Amino acid sequence: MNEKIAVPESYRRDAQGRLVPEDMIKPIDLERDRLVQHLVDRASELSSELSDFKAVAFGDIEAFIEMSAEEYGAKVGGKKGNVTLLSFDGRFKIVRAVQESISFDERLQAARALIDECLQDWTQGARPEVVTLVNDAFRTDTKGEIRTARVLALRRLEITDKRWQQAMKAIGEACQVIGSKSYIRVYERMGDTDQYKQISLDIAGV
Repeated sequence: MNEKIAVPESYRRDAQGRLVPEDMIKPIDLERDRLVQHLVDRASELSSELSDFKAVAFGDIEAFIEMSAEEYGAKVGGKKGNVTLLSFDGRFKIVRAVQESISFDERLQAARALIDECLQDWTQGARPEVVTLVNDAFRTDTKGEIRTARVLALRRLEITDKRWQQAMKAIGEACQVIGSKSYIRVYERMGDTDQYKQISLDIAGV
């Protein structure tokens, strides 16, 4: 295993891996390097702090939920572990959200076949918006993946045809949770309104 050779004093390694004497490097290039290194170091520190905050926040919220459940004998939180906590004065709100990643197995193709049968039979009387919804639901995104939310939205359509109902059942059975991510979102109320503004913890949103 080759170890990276240490850079001698008064030298810098360039992007091609060559050793360059510092006195041969332009002052503006040295200044740019100092700036980049400074910002990267600070960004790494902030990333570590955010990671620590996330771990502490999740732990504290879970501990509070358990304490509340023990004291009142009730389950705290919503579907899939989502929970919202408000400060006493209502000024601040913290939301713990769990977002699941969903995929479909081969039964989705059976559902599509049944749906196509329905659409062919309904050609004359089918509502145009239903046809549009179906075609849009099964259209893949830029990554070539089925847009799960739009497929699942088909189940909300009130259609009594037995083939359609069977297709909706197949969609439900084809749905597979392949992973989940948990988020912490912090909000502050806007003045005396009932609207809340998120306190951004994402550098892109600052």
